[in-house]
Amino acid sequence: MEATACNGSSEGSSPVFYLVGIPSLQQFLLLPVFFIFLLFYLLILLGNTLILMAVVAEPSLHKPMYFFLINLSALDILFTTSTVPKMLSLLLLRDHFLSFPACFLQMYLFHSFSCSEAFILVVMAYDRYVAICRPLHYSVHMTPQTNAALAASAWLTALLLPIPAVVQTSQMAFDSTVHIYNCFCDHLAVVQASCSDTTPQTFLGFCIAMVVSFLPLLLVLLSYAHILASVLRISSQEGRSKAFSTCSSHLLVVGTYYSSIAIAYVAYRADLPLDFHIMGNVVFAILTPVLNPLIYTLRNKDVKAAITKMACPRDPGHSRALDP
Repeated sequence: MEATACNGSSEGSSPVFYLVGIPSLQQFLLLPVFFIFLLFYLLILLGNTLILMAVVAEPSLHKPMYFFLINLSALDILFTTSTVPKMLSLLLLRDHFLSFPACFLQMYLFHSFSCSEAFILVVMAYDRYVAICRPLHYSVHMTPQTNAALAASAWLTALLLPIPAVVQTSQMAFDSTVHIYNCFCDHLAVVQASCSDTTPQTFLGFCIAMVVSFLPLLLVLLSYAHILASVLRISSQEGRSKAFSTCSSHLLVVGTYYSSIAIAYVAYRADLPLDFHIMGNVVFAILTPVLNPLIYTLRNKDVKAAITKMACPRDPGHSRALDP
């Protein structure tokens, strides 16, 4: 999309951002799409909250793998909350407008939480690498202090990385009313709506995307290359299956996360209608957070057992009555 000419805004006033949403979405479809998005959002909140509560409440889950899992669940809640409530308001109330600070705050939070998720997935891959390739040193390497430092590094790095792009974008020239062809203030969509030269910002956004997408993916693949080599050296079939089973949920989450990134990237770069570009970003904002809890509750028997125990607690009085 080419940059448009600025008519300028009133002196001392900030631009107002108008979220176009999905342009070709018919009026009669707004309410059904609202309920679909609302259902997904409630599933994300419910699923990830259950995982958080189960891991905190169940002592047997107080392990590094599950410590990183609750970081991932917290991120999924924050990530979707940065965008989905505004999407719901847009669909139900036709609330298209965002102030200048609100738009850039949403942009910053959306990209920060997305980066954090990528880095937490790398930390989880490292945890699996140490558990399978260095099992005798696991308790030494993955101490509570180390785990906290790894998680804090992932959060802090991701909170700092988008700042240059967001600050520089906020200094671009905008018309008094800025039409954003998206359901939320995504960096590239805001840059394309500016009347300034978009080339430097597009390049900066691309460089940051490479750092937070391909570098973490490379580190995850490197970890799993070592894991695969280590597992293949295990002589028993049962031992191999057990080793692979501890990684399966994380691999599915990684696959879902990078699939949604690929969908968003192809939607932007390919010569597709505008609606496909917008829906690619919407899929990225919703797909991974809604699937993560399903993957970890359906495939991880420990998490499933903890949630079941929390939902259906055993009656202590009944247990005492059974005692001889």
